[in-house]
Amino acid sequence: MPKHSTIPTIPTFADAYSYSLDAWQRSVLFLDVMRQRGAQYEEHRTQTAPNVLEFEARLVGDGRTLARPVNYALVSIVPPEGVVADPSKRPFVVVDPRAGHGPGIGGFKADSEIGVAMKAGHPCYFIGFLPDPVPGQTIEDIALAEAVFLETVIARHPDADGKPCVIGNCQAGWAVMIVAALRPELFGPIIIAGAPLSYWAGVKGQNPMRYSGGLLGGSWLAALTGDLGAGVFDGAWLVQNFENQNPANTLWTKQYNLYSKIDTEAARYLGFERWWGGHVTLNAEEMQFIVDELFVGNKLAAGEIRTSDGTAIDLRNIRSPIVVFCSKGDNITPPQQALDWILDLYDSVDEIRAYGQTIVYTVHETVGHLGIFVSAGVARKEHDEFASNIELIDVLPPGLYEAVLTPAANVAEGRHLVSGEWLMRCEARTLDDIRALGGNDIEDERRFAAAAKLSEVNLALYRTYLQPLVKAAATPPVAEAMRNMHPLRLQYALFGQDNPFMPWMSALADHVRENREPADASNPFIAWQEALSQQIVDGLDTWRRTAEYLSEQSFHAIYGAPTLQAALGIDTNSDQPPRKAEKSLLHQALVEARIAELRTRFAEGATCEGLARSLIFVGMARGGADERGLEAVRRLRRAHPSAKQLTLADFKAVMREQYFMLLIDEDAALAALPKLLPEAIEERRAAFTALREVLEASGVLTGLAAERLQRVAALFGLDSEPPVAINAGKVVRNRAAS
Repeated sequence: MPKHSTIPTIPTFADAYSYSLDAWQRSVLFLDVMRQRGAQYEEHRTQTAPNVLEFEARLVGDGRTLARPVNYALVSIVPPEGVVADPSKRPFVVVDPRAGHGPGIGGFKADSEIGVAMKAGHPCYFIGFLPDPVPGQTIEDIALAEAVFLETVIARHPDADGKPCVIGNCQAGWAVMIVAALRPELFGPIIIAGAPLSYWAGVKGQNPMRYSGGLLGGSWLAALTGDLGAGVFDGAWLVQNFENQNPANTLWTKQYNLYSKIDTEAARYLGFERWWGGHVTLNAEEMQFIVDELFVGNKLAAGEIRTSDGTAIDLRNIRSPIVVFCSKGDNITPPQQALDWILDLYDSVDEIRAYGQTIVYTVHETVGHLGIFVSAGVARKEHDEFASNIELIDVLPPGLYEAVLTPAANVAEGRHLVSGEWLMRCEARTLDDIRALGGNDIEDERRFAAAAKLSEVNLALYRTYLQPLVKAAATPPVAEAMRNMHPLRLQYALFGQDNPFMPWMSALADHVRENREPADASNPFIAWQEALSQQIVDGLDTWRRTAEYLSEQSFHAIYGAPTLQAALGIDTNSDQPPRKAEKSLLHQALVEARIAELRTRFAEGATCEGLARSLIFVGMARGGADERGLEAVRRLRRAHPSAKQLTLADFKAVMREQYFMLLIDEDAALAALPKLLPEAIEERRAAFTALREVLEASGVLTGLAAERLQRVAALFGLDSEPPVAINAGKVVRNRAAS
């Protein structure tokens, strides 16, 4: 035996008896939890609008009443006791994914996206859906309905300091981005969590779910499933796809964790199963759009999706800041699928700026897919910080940033300006930082393009030869019977009230609880049980890794064949990606016209514009911004009543315009700076002091930033009595001048 082993060589009879009794009692309690789960499932599915929201909600908008009706609804969240919504703050709108489960996961716990937004004082709304779609509704209809809901929210908050911040989880993320591309004027900052916007992207040897569409021959199988459902696609199949990604958890760990911790785990298990088992349905047309356009086709990031009136959905039309949450531990939407749409749309950060877009991303190291928007730890950290600092993101200059979170306890300077337990800093990044996360090469892109082409061929063949027969055979009663027989539904029904063995399980479980005798943790049979469980998990993980390896190799071999690619019209000699967003000459002309206009306005403005230009000029040397600087700006506004006249929207417009002026011609913009300042030297000195307080809120200026501040001081006409002196790379204040 190993020196540190906790398993004795010879267990005693008392150990065996104690473990046997404990195992029997745990088995009874486990079956009783299964009974409760079955009853909970039946109760949940009989509700008109089942959801798992932790908070009280009031209906505001019913999508079934719209001109193009959908099964979506807008509700307002009632703040819990002790929480007050500030009417001057922008509202938050959480949109849940319709990916097989019912709604509510964004407000599943007190520590959730909704919870942290309300804690920050924001009014909150939630967009959810009913279990069954309105016949004939489409993804476009849902997008139009969500636009109407946002119009309603904006109308309800006329005094808010900005447009709604919209959070889209998982598949709701790409849905929100579609709406934002069509109606950009309705949005404040957009937060997309675990959303697959570039479905082809990934890293070899990891997360092979992206290969499944090609290995199944494309989207014809989605069409077949919808036809077998008599025009209805059963969302349980989507849930099954999720579960197939981790067979160890699906087939063993989830249940074993309940069994081994039956005295403490039941409430958490039942709470999650209430959502996980709340299966919903989609129209077959909706699912076909999702698979053809987004998953197999990967057309969203390339701007190739069009609405019914011919409008191209181009994500470059979005004008609001976009925040992307992703995780290296997410096997459903890995960071490449969450971020590589940026590479599909843009060739450089300068191009991002030319479109006036601000993109902020953060990559978690370990949390899984659901943890991105369910985990209380993530909610209390990432979501809490973004909710508290959404205004900082809204005023960032256009560009690409990574949000870096530092424990507030480690902040030495400006700690009083940090509101939460973490300091959020947005650091400038380039497209190479996205590429460094890994991604496809040109050969991979050709393989996926070939899979998309073959999908179109197979779908056409299915619709021509098989679809008429399937539709004739799959009547609505047959389709309903097939849905009820789905394995994921059966696992609930087998332990439900129709099982004659379940009614007496409750009484037996009560008896066991009254006489519960758990085995001691040091019991050697407990250690053996854990070892056996780990062996089962290891075996299932080996099975998963083998299946993933074979699927990846098969995909590469099939769709990498030059003969197949040539037959499908894929140019095997081109060094250009087969699917890339088109460039717009009109947009380039508009950018050039805007540049010409801004060049004529370098000397226009007053002290506000001068301070903004100076702040950006010095701040650019730091390569980012954090919440301390914005909080210093807020305090300055409160201290100077005249500054309050500038709304957040006005402040954002001023900051962006001054930023673009510096990008266009830095020397000319700085040369014109004195014309924006007041004549009186005392007023200039006061303005410069305010500027310095904001800049030094994030710490003492050093290096290039300090040199730039010195240059600004000269432009303010304060060089004869310099307010700062550069010494050993640091800024030293001249007390007499201040």
